[in-house]
Amino acid sequence: MSTVLYEVTDHIATITLNRPESRNAINGQMRTELNQAWTDFLEDEDAWVAILTGSGQVFSAGADLKDGAGSAGTFAGTFWEKPTINSFESGLELFKPTIAAVNGPCIGYGLTGVLFCDFVIAADTATFAYPEVSIGVPTIVGAIRLPQRVGWANAMELLLTGQPVDAERAKETGLVWRITEPDDLMDNARAWATTLTEAAPLAQRATKEVAWRSRELGWIEAVRFGETMRMVAGATDDAKEGRRAWAEKRTPAWRGR
Repeated sequence: MSTVLYEVTDHIATITLNRPESRNAINGQMRTELNQAWTDFLEDEDAWVAILTGSGQVFSAGADLKDGAGSAGTFAGTFWEKPTINSFESGLELFKPTIAAVNGPCIGYGLTGVLFCDFVIAADTATFAYPEVSIGVPTIVGAIRLPQRVGWANAMELLLTGQPVDAERAKETGLVWRITEPDDLMDNARAWATTLTEAAPLAQRATKEVAWRSRELGWIEAVRFGETMRMVAGATDDAKEGRRAWAEKRTPAWRGR
């Protein structure tokens, strides 16, 4: 049985954590299949936007502590040999738009995955937690990324207490973008994904990459990099189609080329 489901419809990939009997806790098999799903999305030219969600009533209970491969992954034994950027959650460079549709409790490694999504849409029943400190271990990737997302004190609230926050508190901090009724969650996520597919996909990726990389560049370097990306994107077939469609007063037909 597959622990991660991957399907693409109308340029929208849906990645579903699929161990509902274990509250979508991430074991070694799920980690491997989840990494493959993100790789498939990265490489699939027909997939322009991704939605990450969980099956059942829980988004993810975090790493499966009964399975070391779920909590430590494949990089524990190679820690000194290569950077631990071997998954979407740990920093895979992916510049296609991503949406997290959080359908219930979102814990630990599950929350780390959500942090890497551009948009977080949560059911009003969702909760968010980094419980690692409550069992005597530190949170690492979450500690690196969460302050950038929600600010220092809001990040420390989650990271240093191990206690969950509800969807309203998560929205207040900026972790969650929108809150919805549970029954409307996937419809709202798909509607937003559809809106995102109406823009030129290559121009979106160039824009997101500039936004991501420029955070660590000086102003002059950031502008130079951005102008280079503008020239690269401007040479694509989609850029030509966009100009034609504007001149002809019609909706452009993007091809992602």
